[in-house]
Amino acid sequence: MGDFDGLDLQSVEDQLDEGESVDSDRIVLGVLDGSTPDEEWLSVIESNAILVLNVEGDLNELAAGFARQIKDAGGELMHFRGFLIVTPPGVSIDADRLE
Repeated sequence: MGDFDGLDLQSVEDQLDEGESVDSDRIVLGVLDGSTPDEEWLSVIESNAILVLNVEGDLNELAAGFARQIKDAGGELMHFRGFLIVTPPGVSIDADRLE
């Protein structure tokens, strides 16, 4: 088992009390090819789900209609091996193991 000396439970409890927790218990798989309206992808993220989209085409062009709004709201986007991973605010993408 790991060492818990660095775990600050009081800080975690404070965040939970402030209502900052995010309940992401749903991952939505889809295809980013321009056939789905940007509003649909935004709606999925607003419902606190995580998107995993297979990119079929130019990523910058296909994600232009929703990427900025997600980033501005505090969400994250990452292109990984042909997929676009999109998370709602409060859910971070940990890419440390890719280095």
